[in-house]
Amino acid sequence: MSTTLFDKVWDSHVVNKISNGPDVLFIDRHLIHEVTSPVAFIGLKNRGIKVMYPEKTFATADHNTPTINQHLPVLDALSANQLKVLEHNSNEHGILYWGLGHKKNGIVHVVGPEYGITQPGATIVCGDSHTSTHGAFGAIAFGIGTSEVEMVLSTQCIMQPKPKKMRITINGNLSKGVTPKDVALYIISKLSTAGATGYFVEYSGEVFTKMSMEGRMTVCNLSIEMGARGGMIAPDNKTFEYIKDREFTPKAEKWEKAMAYWKTLKTDDSAIFDKEISFEGGVITPMITYGTNPGMGMGISNEIPKVKDQNSASASYFKSLSYMNYNEGESMLGKKIDFVFLGSCTNGRIEDFRDFAKIIKGRKKADNVTAWLVPGSHLVEKAIKDEGILKILNESGFELREPGCSACLAMNDDKIPRGKYAVSTSNRNFEGRQGQGSRTILASPLVAAAAAVTGIITDPRTLF
Repeated sequence: MSTTLFDKVWDSHVVNKISNGPDVLFIDRHLIHEVTSPVAFIGLKNRGIKVMYPEKTFATADHNTPTINQHLPVLDALSANQLKVLEHNSNEHGILYWGLGHKKNGIVHVVGPEYGITQPGATIVCGDSHTSTHGAFGAIAFGIGTSEVEMVLSTQCIMQPKPKKMRITINGNLSKGVTPKDVALYIISKLSTAGATGYFVEYSGEVFTKMSMEGRMTVCNLSIEMGARGGMIAPDNKTFEYIKDREFTPKAEKWEKAMAYWKTLKTDDSAIFDKEISFEGGVITPMITYGTNPGMGMGISNEIPKVKDQNSASASYFKSLSYMNYNEGESMLGKKIDFVFLGSCTNGRIEDFRDFAKIIKGRKKADNVTAWLVPGSHLVEKAIKDEGILKILNESGFELREPGCSACLAMNDDKIPRGKYAVSTSNRNFEGRQGQGSRTILASPLVAAAAAVTGIITDPRTLF
């Protein structure tokens, strides 16, 4: 029987099928951080049980970490306590812990792939919605809630209804200045934030085949923003080359055995999906959001759509524009901005900093812009220095911060002030997401760089 990539991975991990209910799914890798794990560990303590497979659990601190002066005590009492609790719980249960100050510390969805924790054909969960990132390696990866974190810690299994299957195919070539972030924002703008609800998405076609692993991670990361349970891309030689010889990948004979299996992880030619969607890569342009959800996106040179052309209710649409202080029919080009944020599990990898540097090299940061450039890990930070990117940043008036989630969700000190506009390479532009009253404009690293040196929304293609 012909099957999809998703079916092959899911079905191979089903421990038990509940009649007219969910599947009991075995989990290969469980990633935890300081925000969603504390209550789960309290549940274990109250029941007097231990973590079943601590060697399959990996802990890193990221959401509450400061991105400057990480060698000093964390000043925020709540953040400091959450970090301390994660360290205590990890040590008590024998879980590998990369805390603040550890050389392997970083954003959970950045360090997982960097150290080979993320592998093809695996099931991966984390108490974080953007766990879908790891699907770029041909894994089934999705976010879970606190009670589910406790379930996985105690049983290494989770009960989940099997999602429906969607395939999104994009063929053709991307134009100059169009990045994987633009591809993802384009898809979300077409499907809306609920267009993939109930589905697990496989991305296929020439555009994704040509993408780097960093780019594929960005696309899969944003799957959740169109309502999908997760997204995945079939592993290929790029995947295998990326993970080979990393710390937690198989070695020697085990590598050869793993490769024999990994090469089978692709959708059969005659496999059937519940829904198929196709786009042409050549029509995608640099994207930008204008509203308060990731689906409110448009080509950067277009005008803000009129309410009559939207599927959403007019009241919520105008509420969104009112919050952003924008009007339908306006151009986004030339609008003044205050902050630029480069980082997060969406765009905090070395490729993103390379793109940013391409635009700002030989130019100066605009005086009206505050820029927070935050690597996703210490490995990214090292590469920025080793490749000479830090020198380019400094010469243009930018400073590099230390790894962490930073201004993605304002759970640390990096908060955008009320009423200020931030061009952000992160994943969500909800009201107050980056700070109470803040206004977030989602964009690619190229668009962020163009805004950083001009002080306004600028099409990066004009600066090449």
